[in-house]
Amino acid sequence: MSARPFAHEHWSSTVVFVLAAAGSAIGLGNIWRFPYLAGENGGGAFVLLYLACAVFVAVPILAGEIMTGRHGGQSPINTMRDIAVSNGASRRWGLGGLLAMGISFVVMTFYSVIAGWSLEFGLDAAIGRFRGLDQAGTTAIYDGLLANPWRQTLWHTVFMAANIFIVGHGLHRGIEVASKWMMPTLFALVIGLLAYALVVGDPVAGARFMLMPDFSRLKPETVLLATSQAFFSVTIGAGAMMTYGAYLPRHTSIPATTALIVLADTAVAVLAGLAIFAFVFAYDLKPAQGPGLVFVTLPIAFGQMPGGSIVGAAFFILLAMAALTSLIATLEPIVAYAEERWGINRWTTTIGVGGAAWLLGFGSVLSFNVLADFHPLAFIGAFADKTIFAASEYLSLTLLLPLSGLIVAVFAGWIVPRSVSVAQMGLGDGLRYRIWRVVVRWFGPLMVVAIYVYNL
Repeated sequence: MSARPFAHEHWSSTVVFVLAAAGSAIGLGNIWRFPYLAGENGGGAFVLLYLACAVFVAVPILAGEIMTGRHGGQSPINTMRDIAVSNGASRRWGLGGLLAMGISFVVMTFYSVIAGWSLEFGLDAAIGRFRGLDQAGTTAIYDGLLANPWRQTLWHTVFMAANIFIVGHGLHRGIEVASKWMMPTLFALVIGLLAYALVVGDPVAGARFMLMPDFSRLKPETVLLATSQAFFSVTIGAGAMMTYGAYLPRHTSIPATTALIVLADTAVAVLAGLAIFAFVFAYDLKPAQGPGLVFVTLPIAFGQMPGGSIVGAAFFILLAMAALTSLIATLEPIVAYAEERWGINRWTTTIGVGGAAWLLGFGSVLSFNVLADFHPLAFIGAFADKTIFAASEYLSLTLLLPLSGLIVAVFAGWIVPRSVSVAQMGLGDGLRYRIWRVVVRWFGPLMVVAIYVYNL
């Protein structure tokens, strides 16, 4: 395999792997992006499509990515290159791993900034700043944060420092320890918020909006948006799951753990959405508020409900923890590669890569204020009006992530030998395996291509 073999640690148990992988998948996409996409696209119809895409497209491809990682046992670059070479394919497949890691790095630069907003809003909620405010008042708070680069820098720094601290301690003493306490806390917060929403919110209206499909609202782009959200939510193609798979013991069932990961990811998205919309309808707010749903609309409800300061603080702590578990997974693949390729000390690499992402994150911080009128790629049509933040997000998540997901699916289905995937997947060589292989080789890639073409 690799010319520079490196003995990585392995997960201490299957449960810890599921917690860490679920933490990678559960992030802002579940609690921030999923509810507002549902709100903008007809609620139940979008949720139904999302669930179908998660089960029939995301699960098989995610299983293929984890399987590829476990078979290769290394970072995405070395895993894809060495598997390809050992099976007579081009070593240039390693560029697919490089693309995935590059996406993770770019995402890390702006994800930390957005995640930092949750800490600011959690503090605001705790001190009762939302009490009695209408939309104009919460909008003023939101706009005030975006206009202040110093406050954004503070929270961006806190998030990146936490990320570096956890990843720097390695798999067992860092990522596993963080996953063991953060993920149960995250699930408890989701359930607690939903329970409170059942008491003070309008759960019937929220459930009707989230779960009753209105198929008259369906459009071709809604199908593609739901598929794209499923990919984004479980982080297919970002290198994290392939890296986490490299640490997976041989006896662990990939199909079973993949199903648990997607189940946890989807459950958090749906339960958080039910709680959010129960609050929204109880206080006569509008569900279709776009990205401002969490940071503008929900604070109005928190400012009016009994115990709103505690509930609001808990919600934004939930958002922050979900973001941090995902942020960890964007840094680990790059650190793993540096260990393999150059034998660099983990702390040195973690601080170096995390510090670089922190520094480049200032571009996103300033995109909302000082550099709001700066469009670095204005000479390219699709980027003409995009700030550094918007260009980074569009390039990584809209253009490159679907492409990377396509590469992962093709690699798992066509380059990894059938004998290897049969042994790794543990499905036997019967109908279940053949269905998985058809999805990964044909159906999944076609859906990714459709997403990619639509986004372009």
